[in-house]
Amino acid sequence: MLLALAASVFATPSPNSAVLITRVYNDCPASLLTTVNNYPAQIVIDDVNQGCVGFANLHVWRFSEDGSNPAVFSNGDAFRFCATLLITGTGQCEAGLQVRPWWSESDGRFNVRTTDGEIACFGGRLPFYSFTGSHGLNYVKGNPIQLEIIYLPNGLSMASPATIEYKLVYGGNPYTSGPLPFDQGNPAEDPPHGLWGILSPTYVGGHDQFFVGQSGPTGNARVEWNDICYEALIVAVEDKAWGTIKNMYR
Repeated sequence: MLLALAASVFATPSPNSAVLITRVYNDCPASLLTTVNNYPAQIVIDDVNQGCVGFANLHVWRFSEDGSNPAVFSNGDAFRFCATLLITGTGQCEAGLQVRPWWSESDGRFNVRTTDGEIACFGGRLPFYSFTGSHGLNYVKGNPIQLEIIYLPNGLSMASPATIEYKLVYGGNPYTSGPLPFDQGNPAEDPPHGLWGILSPTYVGGHDQFFVGQSGPTGNARVEWNDICYEALIVAVEDKAWGTIKNMYR
């Protein structure tokens, strides 16, 4: 019984598909939107402006275990995922990978921006890191860039916070942020969300924010995520966690 409960409590999602959520922002409702979902080989989002001058259209995709609903990740899960990102088209956008916090569909980005080439990680619960600032990297449209995120919960405590590592390969050269620690979440929101990590629930996947007003009246941005990978990582169960489980049955 204890083994079964431990497997349930510490089980990380095992996605077998992806779901798309389009027009989270919808400043150009008349835009021509085309999507392709051939997970894990490829996901494509292509948005074409139709004379709009607003801010942006935001489209996202999420890992799924049933092909219909986004998989739910918890503070104590351990996982890595990656994709080769390719941005083309005459318009402007920012796109990349996401670890989306429970309160916002748009936050938590490993972000590649075409307007100035900035590559940075920010928002939601993510520790900030800039590959542009730290390594002098700037993305140019039409070039593939491989992005990867590794999340480890560790002890989920001040002494042993969760860590996240951002990795990329660009121009054939690898770069990494190294493991970065999370700060403490809001104690007033725990329970149910937890502390010292991504918090619960979290949703994982990718984002494409098409800058309508910066793309010209007929401009488009085509974003591809190719060769998508995902791995649930196995981490050691701490003794104190086993003690908590056992106490439930005393």
